[in-house]
Amino acid sequence: MVTGDAESRAVLDKAARENFPVAPVFLPRAWRRDLMAVYGFARLVDDIGDGDLAGGGREDALRLGLSADSADDRLAMLDAFEADLDRVFDGTPRHPLLLALQPTVRRHDLSPEPFLGLIAANRQDQRVRRYATYDDLLAYCELSANPVGRLVLSITGTSTPERVRRSDAVCTALQIVEHLQDVAEDLGRDRIYLPAEDMKRFSVEEADLAAATAGAQVRALVAHEAERAGYLLDEGTPLVGSVRGRLRLLLAGFVGGGRAALKAVEAAGYDVLAVSPKATKPSLLREVGSTLRREG
Repeated sequence: MVTGDAESRAVLDKAARENFPVAPVFLPRAWRRDLMAVYGFARLVDDIGDGDLAGGGREDALRLGLSADSADDRLAMLDAFEADLDRVFDGTPRHPLLLALQPTVRRHDLSPEPFLGLIAANRQDQRVRRYATYDDLLAYCELSANPVGRLVLSITGTSTPERVRRSDAVCTALQIVEHLQDVAEDLGRDRIYLPAEDMKRFSVEEADLAAATAGAQVRALVAHEAERAGYLLDEGTPLVGSVRGRLRLLLAGFVGGGRAALKAVEAAGYDVLAVSPKATKPSLLREVGSTLRREG
């Protein structure tokens, strides 16, 4: 991969902080290379959307053909990033992480759609900061999360309509869990991913989410959304049993990572405001083992 520069390495290094293993060492080297190329794309587009680019994004802006001052204009950066994505499929991309993605796209004959979905989700983040209903949130996850699982299936040559359906359930669950872990951080960006209809049901006001610790209503709301994420993981878990070998272990890692994160939220008493609950490595391993036994 052409990722020797500091900015690109900083993007890829974030893989270690995810709720699930991105490209663990037990996978074939070719899979690891391609999965990290996809992760690099997904992480970079998220960092553009969140304004979290290394060095303020000036170097990335220049690579994408913009002036250094354009790094603060997230929509302009996303437009330029999409134009560079076009060059992945027809030309030579400018950004090192997209240049690294190009061989993966060609090896597996990947289509632009899942990559465009991830960009569209980050455009939506610039314009939509509240979600009225749970269905609205699911539609957002269709763009922000589900494309990643579909790319994993394509890279491993295991995509079928049923597996895509199960994968979508797992990926949406992982996205919802991440939103629960990051309620305070998201509010700092003026974003709320808790559906407004649910906030009303549990008598939670936006001001309640800015408190140092979660009150009873907020905890009840978080518990409700966590339960929904758990149901989605249950729906998606048969995906693990539908494959064999090292891919089965990778997918168990995704499901187990989601379950371990939910356990961390529960262990915190659903107070996601005082601290962002994160799963421990022993908890992750336990949940992976439990998933493998369940789908053995």
